[in-house]
Amino acid sequence: MAADIAKLQTAKTVNGKMLNVSSKGSSVMINDANVTRADISASNGVIHVVDTVILPPNN
Repeated sequence: MAADIAKLQTAKTVNGKMLNVSSKGSSVMINDANVTRADISASNGVIHVVDTVILPPNN
């Protein structure tokens, strides 16, 4: 849930790469993406909508 994510500083992706997580007030950012809608229940988990595509880093 968003309340749990806001407590993190990083999060691991499925491919093992790390994302930066930051929060200021009620807004949460994942790298450069703003979370625009949070805690949307789905049949297999929870969805959080961001305002940009998050791509893995080029290595």
